[in-house]
Amino acid sequence: MRKIRSTFLLATIIICSVVNSQAQTLDSLSIKIGQMILVGMPSNSLDSAVLQEVKLGKVGALIYFEKNIPKANSFTGLKKMSWTYQHAAPIPLLICIDQEGGKVNRLKEKYGFPRSITAAAIGKSKALDSARFYGESTGSTLAGLGINVNFAPCVDLAVNPENTVIVKVERSYSNNEDSVIMFAREVILAHRKFGVITALKHFPGHGSSTVDTHFGVADVTHTWNEREIKPYKQLQQEGYIDAVMSSHIVNQNLDPKALPGTLSQRVLDSLLRKKIGFNGVVFSDDMQMSAIDKNYGLGESIKLAINGGIDILCFSNNLRNAKIRTVDTVHTLIRRLVESGEIKKERIDLSFKRIMQLKSSLKKENDQVQLANAYSEITRLKELNQQYVDQLAVSKPDKKKIRKMKKKKA
Repeated sequence: MRKIRSTFLLATIIICSVVNSQAQTLDSLSIKIGQMILVGMPSNSLDSAVLQEVKLGKVGALIYFEKNIPKANSFTGLKKMSWTYQHAAPIPLLICIDQEGGKVNRLKEKYGFPRSITAAAIGKSKALDSARFYGESTGSTLAGLGINVNFAPCVDLAVNPENTVIVKVERSYSNNEDSVIMFAREVILAHRKFGVITALKHFPGHGSSTVDTHFGVADVTHTWNEREIKPYKQLQQEGYIDAVMSSHIVNQNLDPKALPGTLSQRVLDSLLRKKIGFNGVVFSDDMQMSAIDKNYGLGESIKLAINGGIDILCFSNNLRNAKIRTVDTVHTLIRRLVESGEIKKERIDLSFKRIMQLKSSLKKENDQVQLANAYSEITRLKELNQQYVDQLAVSKPDKKKIRKMKKKKA
């Protein structure tokens, strides 16, 4: 109760300070709407338009992709970018990335970042040490870069071996829900060690789909199994869920109206919040994916998503042939929907409170002790990483030779 009260007090103070500093342009509704918007930047240099929107409090979260990483002095350049955006914001930003490891890996070795491996490789190793090692490597790197949210771990089950978006690209730890829970727990703990928020994805499960929602509607009505939500149930009971990312899959067993999960009140409110008991922040998957954008359009998809239970809408501006969605366009549209009564102000208030509570859990961005620890941890993990790779490089025939030599000595 004390934590909730302090969050509300913090939110009130922040709103008052922002309104006073931006009295000519913003009111409290605009500030709250801004906190619900996440956007991607166009290049690997500071974007003046996004920076201005950050300063005005019209956007509350940013996301990095590989295109945003400076080619030279990558670590320093990306850190400076994060620092500049963060220090311009009247309310602390959520600076996000998809850094699952392996094939969903923005921070590649060629830019000087630590090596990572796929979730499937970790699952096949059946070693918790491997999950801890790579989890800590990722968490420390993100903390040092000023990135405070990782859209990981992916807790989708490898249900359909032919699934192209999750299973074939090795984003799933296992077909077994208990194994997925075990590895995901270690990854979450490793990130928490460095003050980095994790977001489980893709609720309520994308591992049984036959279609990639980047390109069209994925209907899992006849392939989805209830065990796909067990990771969310158990990790919620254990207190390990910081945030959740929705999926755009259609499941008529969960929503008879056949709305994608991101737009479904039955999926997000009835199932995730009421049945599973999660009351924190829910991020949408990219609203520019074809499953949403081509079938519902911008206005209708935003209205359904917010009314359904999404707290932060993601517009990555990273997909080919997708229309660029500026902060101003999205912000104006949400405000009109509120003013017309199609979205209730109370619904915006609820998301704002959730977001502020999540942000209040962040460690201070300018905590030099934390950053120093992160830098030293990166160096240590790079060295351990090389040792680990060298150890794995020992082939089975070499091991046989070693055993024969030992027998001869004996």
